[in-house]
Amino acid sequence: MIPQKRFSGFDRISPGRWCAAALMLAAMAATSFSQTPARRPMTFDDMMKMRRLGDIDVSPDGRWVLFSATDVDLAKNTRTPHLWLVPTAGGKSRALMEWMAGENGGRFSSDGKEILFESGREGGEQIWLASFDTATGTMGEAHRLTHLSTETDGAIWSPDGGQILFTSAVYPDCNDDGCNKARDEERAESKVKARIFTHLLYRHWDVFTGDKRSHLFLVDADGGTPRDLNAGDEHDVPTFSLGGPTGYAFSPDGREIAYEEKKVDDPALSTNSDIFTLRLDDANAKPVKISTSLGGDFTPRYSPDGKYIAWRSQRRAGYESDRFRLVLYDRATKQLKDMLPGFDRWVDEFVWAPDSQRIYFAAGDAGEEPVYMVKLPGAAMQLTTNGAFGDLHVTADGKALIASRMEVTTPAEVVRIARDRPDAAYSAMGHDAVIGLNRDGPLPLYHSAVDAVTHLNDALLAQLDMPKMESFWFPSIDRVKVQGFLIKPPGFDAAKKYPVKFLIHGGPQGAWGDEWSYRWNAELFAASGYVVVMINPRGSTGYGQTFVDGVNGDWGGKPYIDLMRGLDYAELHSSFIDKSHECALGASYGGYMADWILGHTHRFKCIVTHDGMFNTESAYGTTDELWFNEWEFKGTPWTNRALYRRWSPMLAETNFRTPTLVVHSQLDYRLDVSEGYQLFDTLQRMKVPSKMLYFPDEGHWILKPQNSELWYRTVNDWVDQWTKVQ
Repeated sequence: MIPQKRFSGFDRISPGRWCAAALMLAAMAATSFSQTPARRPMTFDDMMKMRRLGDIDVSPDGRWVLFSATDVDLAKNTRTPHLWLVPTAGGKSRALMEWMAGENGGRFSSDGKEILFESGREGGEQIWLASFDTATGTMGEAHRLTHLSTETDGAIWSPDGGQILFTSAVYPDCNDDGCNKARDEERAESKVKARIFTHLLYRHWDVFTGDKRSHLFLVDADGGTPRDLNAGDEHDVPTFSLGGPTGYAFSPDGREIAYEEKKVDDPALSTNSDIFTLRLDDANAKPVKISTSLGGDFTPRYSPDGKYIAWRSQRRAGYESDRFRLVLYDRATKQLKDMLPGFDRWVDEFVWAPDSQRIYFAAGDAGEEPVYMVKLPGAAMQLTTNGAFGDLHVTADGKALIASRMEVTTPAEVVRIARDRPDAAYSAMGHDAVIGLNRDGPLPLYHSAVDAVTHLNDALLAQLDMPKMESFWFPSIDRVKVQGFLIKPPGFDAAKKYPVKFLIHGGPQGAWGDEWSYRWNAELFAASGYVVVMINPRGSTGYGQTFVDGVNGDWGGKPYIDLMRGLDYAELHSSFIDKSHECALGASYGGYMADWILGHTHRFKCIVTHDGMFNTESAYGTTDELWFNEWEFKGTPWTNRALYRRWSPMLAETNFRTPTLVVHSQLDYRLDVSEGYQLFDTLQRMKVPSKMLYFPDEGHWILKPQNSELWYRTVNDWVDQWTKVQ
């Protein structure tokens, strides 16, 4: 739409001049439209050119947002993060530095006059410090603080800015860095590369765990030798995380820290991580466990007034996908309270308000990730809609939140969420309306204004035709309503028929939704002339814990029915879908389901299965986190073999007919590469058209730019080969 221009005294124009003016405006509009370049479908190269938002921080005076953004160089096969700065109110973003090695993890000191960050500029990630001018937003010359051979990660300031807390992976029996360095050098120089295992979890995700453990270290901001706060501890501190919120925090007075640790005898069988506190002003102090749950406890955060510690907690032992509750620990009474007993969604992250009376949190709900607010003692409301929010920060005056936000059509950007006196909304709705949280109903919604702070990819996105995602609901087995999503191809013509890419998410406790992805980008899949259909079957998050639990022990049962009925519904209500030319694609649990589909229906023209479970029994013997398989299949293969075999895709091999592309990676220790080999060997032996794409240098995800390019090209070529009408 062309913006309307307001003319002074326009109502006094004569009829003749009115016609002339109208013709002139029409010509101007036509010229403007003709000069607007037509949007085009997104390409893989476009996606690689997009700047990727990393973590963010807000200056104590609320004037500046510090964030990292990663640039991808496809030709050099690199991804390099850099620190950027932008006014909180919005404006031009600018890079603070652009070292060749990159830099990330930027954090303001409590007075805003210094910035810490981490960089491998001089070989190995270390902590660096630089002065910062809060008035001009300029940074001084950076100097290196740490010189550890074991490197650093996750650095945060103490409240007074005098110390820095960080993690480093060390040998528990080493007392200093010299010992760690000598041990590493000895191993690197040895001609013998054999390993001896004496415990489970000897490899995890994409690395062999070895003898090192992550420990917390404390170092003075003025320099000196870092102090190992977990000396001798043979467990990881904090608990291993795939990139979630930091698992440790300072108390407001800086005299204590709280952290998460999985202090169990066999970490491969247990999900029980706990919250510990440790006094820093007593050299002889011992950690004190303050959590009581049998499940996982994560992300401790002190209230600004120091009275409470909040964290995310799971009740059930051995279940990594139990509901993440928000609990509150009173430091004086040592009592624990569930802040939202009736809120049936996962609390994914949270942040305290400056007044210690409110907590803001993000939680997945029906394909979105809104921001909510809970007011002590437990009244809550929803503040945002549309898109996925994360990395929450509250400005010091409490008047706004700074966060990241993404949609399926837009990579993550920094946004400002106005708090805008939601307390008034509490009064207007009444206490009972707010506190009466019901598992069958939503929280009260109070719309907060959301404004963009950064515009990292606006120029490129303005060139691209990326259709909006459409949501639909359908009835499935047991009268359960299930949600699905559909994306039409660019340049959509309702009179035409389009082939379908049917995407199946992983987890299984995951979800499709209004989120951007670089690994499985729904818009890029649609860009080559496809309708993309995505269903959130039982097991998906964002629909209540009962729905999540619906996949347990039933991997190929109701979730499979949900998927097929969802596709049936999309076909029935979308005349433009060519249901004779559809391909099913999935990774992880989605890969398992693709394997299951291979033996249980012939409705698809092709299948793409990435890092899936093909043989449930061998997958148990080659995975790392055994608690996962034992929960999902209700025991071990020798205690419940019937269930493992019931849901094993391998046992339907005589029904395999659909052309299948198998993708697997050598460094995937969650679902070992042997699962891919077994499937491909079976397909070849059964004379089913098949191909295998093998990555020797990737884990469960394809992360290297050129490997990603090959992945998208191979996958899309395979789908085109079998579904595009010639």
